[in-house]
Amino acid sequence: MRIAIIGGGPGGLTLARTLHVLGLESTVYERDPSRDARGQGGMLDLHTDTGQRALRVAGLEDQFLVHARREGQDFRLLDETGTLLLRVDTPDDAPLARPEIDRSDLRDLLLDSLPDGTVQWGKALTTAGDELLFHDGTAAGYDVLVGADGARSRVRPLLTDAEPVPVGVEHVELGIPDVDRTHPHLAAVLGRGNYWALGPGQGLGAQVNGSGRVRVYLSFYEGHDVPPLTKDALARAFDGWGPDAQDLIRACDDEIVRRTITMLPPGLTWTPNPRVTLIGDAAHLCPPSGEGANQAMLDASELAQALAAQPGRPDEAIRAYEASMYPRSTAVTEESLRIRDMLRAGAQETLRFFAR
Repeated sequence: MRIAIIGGGPGGLTLARTLHVLGLESTVYERDPSRDARGQGGMLDLHTDTGQRALRVAGLEDQFLVHARREGQDFRLLDETGTLLLRVDTPDDAPLARPEIDRSDLRDLLLDSLPDGTVQWGKALTTAGDELLFHDGTAAGYDVLVGADGARSRVRPLLTDAEPVPVGVEHVELGIPDVDRTHPHLAAVLGRGNYWALGPGQGLGAQVNGSGRVRVYLSFYEGHDVPPLTKDALARAFDGWGPDAQDLIRACDDEIVRRTITMLPPGLTWTPNPRVTLIGDAAHLCPPSGEGANQAMLDASELAQALAAQPGRPDEAIRAYEASMYPRSTAVTEESLRIRDMLRAGAQETLRFFAR
């Protein structure tokens, strides 16, 4: 059975690894020209019953625990005046319920667990049909095709004409390199994990990565325009906030990225295709809520187990996987929308959420 996986993110690689452990081989087609072609972004918090569960099935739990950052579970919540409303400092013996791991470490862990040749680099998919056509002019056949290729999936049109739509929030990402050395006073402000300062319609989040780089995320909701993408203009958008907000923005380097947050329709389903299915954002893209990679990895794990249980009947395996995935992903999408509204309302509403 030729299993083709489009996309080498956490979902696609978890699927390939779990299939391998269960005795089925696959090929991952990844558009990046090599594993080191680009940075992998910030950190992920992997949850016990989703991302960690998938790694356990894939036989990678011990390796994950080597890289997991218990201190990444620390959390500080402030309002726009800079008043600290909630502080969570993780004890050294606290359970690893939602530890952080650098995306690059997770990717390396998964890649190193796969047989040589499983990942085909430089394979940007241009057309998916009875066979796969790639940008480099090559083609490949398949018996089972899995779209793990994210929000702009090229596999999704085989199943549905649904497209992502904006959800009314823009994110701007910046970064502070080696914060302990370059800005030790800001390192003390941020702590070891996640830092949120929230006001009505705007927010500033920061996350300390294992490399020492701080990822700074600015959020602008409907009614709050995104300023020009310069540090001075972005800092001015937080005039009147607590003193640390503008200091954090001005301490960043010049790498600035703007992202329009989009989502697929909640409760999206499609007519079953006996050879094609989707996992992760390709299937159920939703606003950021800490669940995206976790759900993608759980999708991958459940699909791999279904295929291994019925190796001669991929159509039945796909049908069983989708029947389980639909209600689970719908619930997560609905919760992510509630979290979006909570963050848009500001710090007090978020504080009530954590109190509940």
